[in-house]
Amino acid sequence: MTERKHGRAPRRAAAAAALAVSAVVLPLPTSPLTGTAEAAAAPAVFSPASSSDQLRHGDSGAEVKEVQKRLIELGYWIDSADGHFGTVTVQAVHALQKAAGIDRDGIVGPDTREALDEGVRPSAQSSSGEVVEIDLERQLLLVVSDGEVEQAFSTSTGSGETYEQDGEEHVATTPTGEYTVFREVDAWDPGPLGALYKPKYFNGGIAVHGYTSVPTYPASHGCARVSLPAMDWLWESGRLDVYDTVLVY
Repeated sequence: MTERKHGRAPRRAAAAAALAVSAVVLPLPTSPLTGTAEAAAAPAVFSPASSSDQLRHGDSGAEVKEVQKRLIELGYWIDSADGHFGTVTVQAVHALQKAAGIDRDGIVGPDTREALDEGVRPSAQSSSGEVVEIDLERQLLLVVSDGEVEQAFSTSTGSGETYEQDGEEHVATTPTGEYTVFREVDAWDPGPLGALYKPKYFNGGIAVHGYTSVPTYPASHGCARVSLPAMDWLWESGRLDVYDTVLVY
């Protein structure tokens, strides 16, 4: 019995020593710049906008929201500053880029940021009254009150190309001049060249209307296209009613 008790002591001492070794706390690695201990950190996650200093369709966050607020402040129409870079924001960026005379890529890069910082706004042609202006050169549709541009939209007008209708050739143009809205349809209006969304006719079959595609260049048969949400706003705002003036130049 005595020998067995004495035999346990060396084993207990060895176990205690091993436990002591395992409890040693090793120092954390130090920073070569500060000499302070730093815990390991998870790798940073960057959005495409952060890594390339650009904002584009599909991005979201606080920076997008600030851009949207600035666009709204300058009069480029957006339905809301929701922090999501969707199609409506792309159209507003297109409008700004058209007014600034820079690349119409829909991306908020250095040139577009500069235009936002400088407060670039399109000017109106008319000086009095409530007028909707269609600027063919800049491809902009402007809602104007007494010479002040209140809202600016990207538009796409007549392409200048020939097309055939009812066996006859026509040229896709948007004629210049001063007109009056004489007919409107609060729905998709079917026609020989396709359906138009909530059109406001001001010159024969030529109208301001919504469309699913609004390129940055002239692409229509003669109408002035805007986005579907933009056309909804024109109806709801009452800024393009029957008898209102449309100035094309």
